[in-house]
Amino acid sequence: MPAAGKVPDTPVEILVDVLTKAMAVASSSVNVPQELKSHLQEALDIACGLDNYLEEMSTPESEPLAELYRETVSHDWDRVHQEGKTMFRLPKECVTGHVEGQTLKMLVHMSQAKRVLEIGMFTGYGALSMAEGLPEDGCLVACELEPYLKDFSRPLFDKSPHGSKISVRTGSAMDTLQELAAAGEQFDMVFIDADKDNYINYYNFILDNNLLRMRGVICVDNTLFKSKVYLNHVTDANGLALRRFNQFVSADPRVEQVILPLRDGLSIIRRVPATSEGVKAQDKITDDVVFRGVKGQPILDRLRLDGKVAYVTGGGQGIGRAFAHALGEAGAKVAVVDLDQDKAEAVAKELLVKGISSMSITADVSKVEDVRRMVEAVVGRWGALHVACNNAGINMNSASEETTLEEWDKTFDVNLRGTFMCCQAAGRVMLKQGYGKIINTASMASLIVPHPQKQLSYNTSKAGVVKLTQTLGTEWIDRGVRVNCISPGIVDTPLIHSESLRPLVQRWLSDIPAGRLAQVTDLQAAVVFLASDTSDYMTGHNLVIEGGQSLW
Repeated sequence: MPAAGKVPDTPVEILVDVLTKAMAVASSSVNVPQELKSHLQEALDIACGLDNYLEEMSTPESEPLAELYRETVSHDWDRVHQEGKTMFRLPKECVTGHVEGQTLKMLVHMSQAKRVLEIGMFTGYGALSMAEGLPEDGCLVACELEPYLKDFSRPLFDKSPHGSKISVRTGSAMDTLQELAAAGEQFDMVFIDADKDNYINYYNFILDNNLLRMRGVICVDNTLFKSKVYLNHVTDANGLALRRFNQFVSADPRVEQVILPLRDGLSIIRRVPATSEGVKAQDKITDDVVFRGVKGQPILDRLRLDGKVAYVTGGGQGIGRAFAHALGEAGAKVAVVDLDQDKAEAVAKELLVKGISSMSITADVSKVEDVRRMVEAVVGRWGALHVACNNAGINMNSASEETTLEEWDKTFDVNLRGTFMCCQAAGRVMLKQGYGKIINTASMASLIVPHPQKQLSYNTSKAGVVKLTQTLGTEWIDRGVRVNCISPGIVDTPLIHSESLRPLVQRWLSDIPAGRLAQVTDLQAAVVFLASDTSDYMTGHNLVIEGGQSLW
């Protein structure tokens, strides 16, 4: 409900004001039936309670946002204008509110935006709200006509850990748009809240000059402007401008839109997919699979693993843990398999916290019974197995002349025999399905002899993993199962910093053109690619990721 003395501004506030006046008239008249008074009161209660309830049920704003709001509403904007510091008298009612700010932040999250353009900033509540939804490397460009507002907002932005993502450009918004277009800039989300007469011009310029990325969204504020966009006999210039804008967008074949009755209206607009007949008819388009995408999917969507079931052996730490997170983030259900029960459970819990379906399995991949039980557990839980990530491995360094048969057998039991048994057990399920992706972890040691450490059994076992991968890859591809492997270089894990290996790090670095050790995150995209349908024409391939070390 509007505060006392506040002029009703939104459709709901205006409705409350009208109902309040109607209730006052009804209450003062003895001729109005009590039933009608009761209905009026119920309608007033519903309208009065809506905004407050939305405030209470929305996630609370951050303290930097709360301070920005307080500073905005307490500022004497009339005095600032009288002193000539602003070109226009700026009503404090222009500030974006809590619920709308959280909505914009949510839209940034939902659209996975990294770059946002805001046309019309006022004091920046909306800008900071959206910045809070951006990733660490995200950015928001705000176009603001009034230089005073840039100076007002910057110190408040700087109090937020997200303020550094915001860049404010002052001057004519259209001039800024032209500069951005000339520089080839594009944005995932555009928020328009500026001079209403220019809404159509901003909107057309954004679409005509490809400032909006493919699958980006445009959000437009005030599109229900005080109810004037749909009431008859309206003469208000802003109301008429917004009515024209809404009608223009509604008739535009390039887009789809919906208007949310949030505060004074928020339009969400997206491009119509380029495969639609309306878009294809505009130009001479080669309508083929390259244009449409395989199964109508853009390339990044084809990397998604939604609905897929995966397991990762050695998933309790290091590379395996990174693989489990990557596959889960791409949409797969993930079974984390490890010899160490606590580590497997810990990673499975990490995935669950991120909203990824997961389970933990304790297994020794060198034991055929454990491998069989592992595959049965995955299929029993989720009904299928689409991605088998055979990553478990061990390495025991010793000079060749001192390598014992026990070390040799143990290394081969895990690295090669274990990988074979996992491939075979998973392959039997996948061959029946007619589909599957098997990804084995080999090593750069399959290509070169890493030095100065001595690891005969490890090197030989990993070379065997590559040949195993090649053989299975050729045997099974015509039955829908692809088998590939990843050969990492030296990966920066806690083991590398052990007392015995720490002295070797500088020597390794001198052998790596990239000048650094691999991080487990350097390997994540590879496992998602090999697990996805985008790699369907690859099989028996050894994907080497070693910073160039095997080239020297």
